[in-house]
Amino acid sequence: MEIKRDNYLQQLISRMHNGRVKIITGIRRVGKSYFLFNLFYAYMLQNSISRNHIIEIALDDSINARYRNPLELDRYVRSRIEDEEQYYVLIDEIQNVKEIDNPYLEGDRIGFVDVLLGLIKIPNLDVYVTGSNSRMLSKDVVTEFRDRGDEIHLEPLTYKEFSEVYDGDRMERFREYATYGGLPRTLLLKTYKEKADYLQNLFAETYIRDIIERNRIRNDEKVISDLLDVVASNIGGQTNPSKLEKTFKSEQHVNITHNTIDAYLKYFEDAFLIRVANRFDLKGKKYLSADKKYYFTDIGLRNARVNFRQSEQTHIMENIIYNELVARGYSVDVGTLDIVERNREGNPVRKTLEVDFVARDGNKVYYIQSAFSLEAEGKRDQESRSLKQIKDSFTKIIVTADNIVPYYDEDGIYNVNLEDFLLDKNSLEKA
Repeated sequence: MEIKRDNYLQQLISRMHNGRVKIITGIRRVGKSYFLFNLFYAYMLQNSISRNHIIEIALDDSINARYRNPLELDRYVRSRIEDEEQYYVLIDEIQNVKEIDNPYLEGDRIGFVDVLLGLIKIPNLDVYVTGSNSRMLSKDVVTEFRDRGDEIHLEPLTYKEFSEVYDGDRMERFREYATYGGLPRTLLLKTYKEKADYLQNLFAETYIRDIIERNRIRNDEKVISDLLDVVASNIGGQTNPSKLEKTFKSEQHVNITHNTIDAYLKYFEDAFLIRVANRFDLKGKKYLSADKKYYFTDIGLRNARVNFRQSEQTHIMENIIYNELVARGYSVDVGTLDIVERNREGNPVRKTLEVDFVARDGNKVYYIQSAFSLEAEGKRDQESRSLKQIKDSFTKIIVTADNIVPYYDEDGIYNVNLEDFLLDKNSLEKA
């Protein structure tokens, strides 16, 4: 089974020979090594790049243990450059290079950043690296390279990518994606139990351990695990660290400060486990600092945190749409609108309406509502209410799981089926 990541491959190709370190990041098990050593390597061979001008180093392989010493790695790469033709170095698991004392200068340390910054100064060497533990999972990894690094961030498989390699029953396709998500290995596992065990073990053996090690957390593994469970149970719900502090105190009888919770949520973000969607006041044109919404980077990982018991289709659908928008390169916020209505007594009442997603790409803006079904009485009015309050000319969309042919309603709102929306990467532009 060959999984194509054409969007990311084109991003990497466009950065070839730019004099910067190409850094491939992403959540653990998203397929970074496969992307670099299989897909990108195959592209280079297809474009007449000689194998002996491609330097491959997998630092998690014991045969390459000596190159975990930064000075040995530097010597080896330089020794492979034998002529003035273009060379390419592909280094997997770069974080396995350990920081050591500089043997030439007391009190100085040398690590992989120093090595890579030196290598990119070689005119005929192009440098590509991946990292798969906590050191390289940080969102601010590029800053370590002092603006001499380009990040290619791999997301879990989109539904379209998943569909292109899924060999099961088409009617079961979306249900399986919405349950087990888009980490590539889930497609290789045969039974539902194998998939569930794999995702749950990733937390126990990988993600939580990485977060604890990177941030030097002591004695709080259970709190971290419980906080992940709370966030997973509340995807798409508005919350903040102060509310979560009260939840821990009332439901679990644990005293943990909102400042600590805020720090742990940021650690989850840095590890690419979750994303935060900020609330944006569409009338006041400003961000609101109170409640935020949290979504899991991969819906399968979210479901694993709740032991696949909570299967609220509306929230799962919302998380999938959010991830799709991010994968397409949009910046995504939650929109809010304050309106004043008259109650039955004729008195003015202030209400706050919400737009599920405000997706931006340059000067393009899309207002998107996620509605599992519009068939219930009054549901259409409920879902379109906030969209009709927006008076600008940007596109307004309702994505629904109802089996419909895309159409514009009488208010000019574009209605589209969920799978149609997900399978066409240009579905927003067509609205």
